Amino acid sequence: MSRFIVISPVADFERRVREAVSGGLYGTIRTLPSSALNAGPHDIIGQQTDEPPEVIILGPGVAADEALKLATVIDLQYPEISVVLAADTSAELVLSAMRAGIRDIISPDADVQTIRVLLERACLSAAGRRRGLSAPGASQRDVGRVIAVMSPKGGVGKTTVATNLAVGLGKVAPMSVVIVDLDLQFGDVASGLLLDPEHTLVDAVTGAASRDTMVLKALLTVHPSGIYALCAPKSPNEADLITAEHVRQLLAQLATEFSYVVVDTAPGLGEHALATLEHATDAVWVVGMDIPSVRGLRSGLVILDELSLVPEGRHVVLNFANRRSGLSLQDVEATIGVPIDVVIPLSATLALSTNKGVPVLQDGVRDPAAKGLHKLVERFHPDWGTRAHRKLHRRAVVS
Repeated sequence: MSRFIVISPVADFERRVREAVSGGLYGTIRTLPSSALNAGPHDIIGQQTDEPPEVIILGPGVAADEALKLATVIDLQYPEISVVLAADTSAELVLSAMRAGIRDIISPDADVQTIRVLLERACLSAAGRRRGLSAPGASQRDVGRVIAVMSPKGGVGKTTVATNLAVGLGKVAPMSVVIVDLDLQFGDVASGLLLDPEHTLVDAVTGAASRDTMVLKALLTVHPSGIYALCAPKSPNEADLITAEHVRQLLAQLATEFSYVVVDTAPGLGEHALATLEHATDAVWVVGMDIPSVRGLRSGLVILDELSLVPEGRHVVLNFANRRSGLSLQDVEATIGVPIDVVIPLSATLALSTNKGVPVLQDGVRDPAAKGLHKLVERFHPDWGTRAHRKLHRRAVVS
């Protein structure tokens, strides 16, 4: 599938669009000459071999009246597709464009960064409309899965698991996954994904973003793997600005727009983690193969059970698994009182990928740790519950 279609005879504009997409957006581009407008939208979109595109860019060199005519028909026949027009603006053109259903207008001379931001916004708009159209009459509760990735203590690889889970889910649902770093003081999602975010959680829970989901989307950082990220504050001092109520509101907003919301929480059971569990459909518990971590998980599960905050979806991940640790998998299960669902063996490759800021599931590395992470991602696949080979808790093995 080509996610973007560019119709323009101007080669330099096409080049800038390609650079914008390759610089942080997911998907491929197909270019068509201006004469394609004569064929009509069905022929343009019908050339796709899979799903329709998300964004059609009508570039410079396309006659304004022809562009408006095409946009009007696309808006009626393919409302899930965002149409963007590259043209010098005037009050008359803006009004006509709005009536034709054009989502945005950009200058023909726009730089690569401006084009990237506009295309990102157009993709988010298309994704939102597509979800709405695919489920007519769906209730407001028909929202995405909120996955809390948790651990009783630090140092067990929780962020590594969270970032790989998000990247893996991004292949299941491209551009429909967002990872939120709720380790507010010392979050590592940005470094784990090699991101330098312009906006952070503080921006997302204050001002217009807390009231308008489209504004919130514009604050998210795009990752090359096709997921979005909302990173922790850049200064630990800013953590005090974010309350548990902010977290509840934020997750409720994101769950209406994304198929998967992966939340990397701080170690332990602080107020932000508890607020996350109130909205979570799933909890991924990451435990190391050491006694303090195992006992901490047991205590945490007991407390959450008393508070009725254990989500219906429970997934226990044993990280850094090693036969020479002095503990067996059976020892861990007997202590925590629940089965281990996924085992991730101790791996130098996984540690290297974390230091590089490139998750192993993004890099395509063949490694036993990657195999374990793939099994975790598989548990969230839309048809996992109907697969014939599924068992609720398959016996895990430590290699």
